[in-house]
Amino acid sequence: MKPITYLNRYTGKLETEQVYGEGFLKWAYGNPLGKIALNSFIKRPFFSKWYGNRMNHPKTKEKVIPFIKKYQLDTNDFLDKPDSYKNFNDFFFRKLKPEARPIADSPLVFPADGRHLGFKNAEQIDGVFIKGQQWNLQKLINDDDLYKEFKNGSLVLSRLCPVDYHRYHFPLTGTPSETVMINGPLFSVSPIALRQNLNYMWQNKRTRTLLQTENHGKVLIMEIGATCVGSIHQTFNAGEKVEKGAEKGYFAFGGSSTITIFQKGKVTLDADLLENSAKQQEIYAKMGDSMGK
Repeated sequence: MKPITYLNRYTGKLETEQVYGEGFLKWAYGNPLGKIALNSFIKRPFFSKWYGNRMNHPKTKEKVIPFIKKYQLDTNDFLDKPDSYKNFNDFFFRKLKPEARPIADSPLVFPADGRHLGFKNAEQIDGVFIKGQQWNLQKLINDDDLYKEFKNGSLVLSRLCPVDYHRYHFPLTGTPSETVMINGPLFSVSPIALRQNLNYMWQNKRTRTLLQTENHGKVLIMEIGATCVGSIHQTFNAGEKVEKGAEKGYFAFGGSSTITIFQKGKVTLDADLLENSAKQQEIYAKMGDSMGK
């Protein structure tokens, strides 16, 4: 399979992703027997719940230090010491020191660490991960009235890998609604899977929160579940104003994604994001860095 590459915004270099569980993903999405297992039980929520519970066992604390060393994580960013976590999940959705993720002056910032794709018009996309794949915004949103409000709007996909910081934040200042849960299966959101079937993004279990802003209209924020994501936790209070960069919630074990959707004409995404996304090339950027204006 073609390696997964992304442009690192900070180095300007094209880098190859270290895929956690790469062998399993290639088997499940590329092997005929793996595909049988995928559709029989891997995609089902009970499998991810079982795996997530495994990561809560005290014995999994032994995995933390080897994981940090293998993926060269910067422990200076951690709010807590690496040996203080009770289990692997506790480490997985760790908090960072506030100074580790400064919030840019830009009115619009990335909601999470990860690899990002951004499009001016979510319904006029040449390809996502490979040519010929397009968003189905109506199915993704799963609400006809909301779809009408966001039709032809801009969209940013922020993909978190298991090695990333797994708390997600508000991309701009506003007042959030209650979160709506949309139930579904839990396919992987790795490019290994999405290159074959982008539909997983709007089939998967996901959440939807509406953010009302003063100057940028309404913003729809979605979190997408994925295989081995134990759960999606929201930590904000609906109806209370939040500042840009404030924590919104976190994912328990597993890679996943957030999607930010804007009303037509309300924002302009950063040039490097748009230019690379047009070539199906993700860019790596950290939470709080500029996403647009």
